[in-house]
Amino acid sequence: MIPEVVLSASLMCKPNPSRATSPAAGFVARQCDQSREHLQRSVYFGGVFDELCVIYEQCREGNWDGYGAAAIKDETYRIASRFLESLSLRTPTPSVGAEADGELALEWYVAPRRTLSVSVGPDGYLHYAALFNDSKAFGTEPFVADVPPAILNLIQQVYAA
Repeated sequence: MIPEVVLSASLMCKPNPSRATSPAAGFVARQCDQSREHLQRSVYFGGVFDELCVIYEQCREGNWDGYGAAAIKDETYRIASRFLESLSLRTPTPSVGAEADGELALEWYVAPRRTLSVSVGPDGYLHYAALFNDSKAFGTEPFVADVPPAILNLIQQVYAA
């Protein structure tokens, strides 16, 4: 059974409706929405979208942590959602968290020294930090439509043998 909080967050966290005007564009938009919903319900990827929705709903108001944390903005949620949608189905799914500065954190974790954290903010930039045994990597990449190659490479490195 799905916990009530997950179900309500899933219903509330829908992509923005299409502004399509032609019948063909409307059909394509409906097909995309159906495909997205099917993917989000799938066993493989659905969990991360549910997790994102729950975190977003819990952290939409300021001071969500009791220590003055900034609220997660709608745009931050939309960018994080688009980022996750742009990942290949072969890409391991991250865990999702909220940061006190109002950004969403996506983390790929294998071991304490094999991890990648990507912070998503409302400005469209992805700030990342990674550990690979004795090596470190960090930086900032813009997110436009596809996951930046530098971040895809880091995800692969986290899971490399």
